[in-house]
Amino acid sequence: MWVLDYGMSTFRIALANLRFPATPEESVMLAEQAIAQASGEHAGLICFPECFVPGYRGLGKSPPPPDPQFLERAWSAIAAAAAKASLAVVLGTERIVDGALLATALVINRDGTIAGFQDKVQLDPSEEGTYSFGSGRRVFQAGPLTFGIVICHEGWRYPETARWAARRGAQVVFHPHFHVAEPGSYRPSTFADPANSFHEKAMLCRAAENTCYFASVNCASDGSPTTSAVVRPDGTLLSYQPYGKPGLLIADIDLTAATGLLAARCKYG
Repeated sequence: MWVLDYGMSTFRIALANLRFPATPEESVMLAEQAIAQASGEHAGLICFPECFVPGYRGLGKSPPPPDPQFLERAWSAIAAAAAKASLAVVLGTERIVDGALLATALVINRDGTIAGFQDKVQLDPSEEGTYSFGSGRRVFQAGPLTFGIVICHEGWRYPETARWAARRGAQVVFHPHFHVAEPGSYRPSTFADPANSFHEKAMLCRAAENTCYFASVNCASDGSPTTSAVVRPDGTLLSYQPYGKPGLLIADIDLTAATGLLAARCKYG
């Protein structure tokens, strides 16, 4: 069942707030385990952090060099897990296109078929020596759910990326990101703490300014400056994962609340 009968049109999502994988092979194992767990929680879709397979390159992390053969095997294994679980997957990963390495999200349908990719279009300046710019945006479908994807820096600093999806019917914009503590930085325990950075406030804005859900997922790490969270279309917090605690954040979203009204009133995007 895609829609849970709670007296409204409800879709259950899972955000995989997992620890950073020690190896590319472990990233696949952790993803498979999370997919099985999310299925047991009756979720309709699970979303993973940015470049979770094989692991984000940067911010102190150095996975082995990009390997297209590994990626093909990893995607096949995770697609098989999705089909077994009857669960749609948004997998933060990377891919090589014409010799260029792209940060991307692979979308897998609940039957294990590939729906497509959403590449990262806007890069942080620190990433330009590692990743190349992608191009183009699209929305995806999982049963009654229409959704878009913005990856890390895109969602923090470029509001038009989320608006693009909401204007095209996305009830949820998923936001895979990777964010770890810097030495001496403030370590929050409450979502959108005023003493923390602007990042979690941006999550609230992306939802409220587009009248859609915004679902952001990070890896679990000690002192993490942001955590995984789901924000309602009115900009209020639905739920968040305790900082640094690995696990799945499960959320039931009311599809009828995501009208896209404010996104539709914008003349651009």
